[in-house]
Amino acid sequence: MSARLGSLVRYATVVTWDPHLAEDITQNVLVRAHSRWSRIGGLDAPELYLKRMIVNEFLSWRRRRAARSVPLAGDTLAGLMPPVPDLTAPRDERDAMLRLIATLPPRQRAVIALRFYEDLSTEQIAETLGCRAVTVRTHLSRALASLQQAVPAALADLRKQP
Repeated sequence: MSARLGSLVRYATVVTWDPHLAEDITQNVLVRAHSRWSRIGGLDAPELYLKRMIVNEFLSWRRRRAARSVPLAGDTLAGLMPPVPDLTAPRDERDAMLRLIATLPPRQRAVIALRFYEDLSTEQIAETLGCRAVTVRTHLSRALASLQQAVPAALADLRKQP
């Protein structure tokens, strides 16, 4: 599992949009999985099992947190990309989109991450989240509608900046 640790932390970062929380969640999941590794390691896809544990831990972690805050600082994606000057319009638009995604409710963010980062089908996402496919489609539809509504305003604000 040590060879896949970086991949799991990146996955958790995409799901949580917070690299520090992602590290905490991954650590908690691996501690819990260690005691059951003889069973988990025997599965056909133990990494997929761990990813589901990460999503479940994130969703329960969020419920345990007293404050509902989503970090929007520039270091939010530090675990995914090295810091570089970002002066081009496409990168500004991508950053604006990531910030918009970070404002979505946690389940919608998880569905967006699983669909577009992991490239999972609706049925695979439903299996990962432990819900029905229609629930996944509802979350995806609402997330995309929210993003579609917010994009024109975000791009207008982006274009006003010097």
